[in-house]
Amino acid sequence: MWLAVYLDRRDCVEALLAAGADPWRPMMSGWSPGRLAAAGPHADLFPGGPGLTGAEAAAVAEAPRLRAALQDDDYVDEGGSLACVSGIDVAEAVRRLGATTLEGDHEDDEEVDVVGATDVPGGCVLHQPWGYAAQMPGVTRPLSAGTTCYGVYANPKSGNQGSITRDGEVVGSDLHPGGEPLEREPADLVLLSYLYRHDATAYACAYAGLRPTDARAVTGPPDAWLRLPRTDHRT
Repeated sequence: MWLAVYLDRRDCVEALLAAGADPWRPMMSGWSPGRLAAAGPHADLFPGGPGLTGAEAAAVAEAPRLRAALQDDDYVDEGGSLACVSGIDVAEAVRRLGATTLEGDHEDDEEVDVVGATDVPGGCVLHQPWGYAAQMPGVTRPLSAGTTCYGVYANPKSGNQGSITRDGEVVGSDLHPGGEPLEREPADLVLLSYLYRHDATAYACAYAGLRPTDARAVTGPPDAWLRLPRTDHRT
């Protein structure tokens, strides 16, 4: 039943309920089928029972707006990367990285040390359409000082790979933003997986608390092109 709710298969949910399935069985970090349904379009099938917390209800309310702002599409091109940083702007990102602001359009440069950066409500986004640089630990560690950064690399071989860096420390890696949640994932990530299925960009923004009003941070043009210091940013 949990999978039926997660996949929005109302027909299967109704059939399982009729067969006597328990909708309140605790699963997936406390998300029973009935409680997960409260975050989606089938809450009416599960009257009573534990509902959403205030923070969870706010996340559910924000999801349609965020997906619409990003045009309900995943803009991380194959081989590209992004970093969503909470609570700082592009100017502060430049300072923390020791980066140089470039003049003109550099989208066709495809240099490994050049990334785009854009201010959005709640923070800023770094994006590199052609490479993995935006989410490298040597970039996300300084960006995340005193805050949180969610990085995404659209690996051509294995799909979207996510990472969480908090206050200079990588606290989550080899994650799968936009994919199905893992059994032992924290409750907040289970909810994000449900709200942003197949949309790693919106997932990353939501995790970092960013509220972009359009898709420009990942479709371009960015507010600024930055050249990162010439060093090994992989660690």
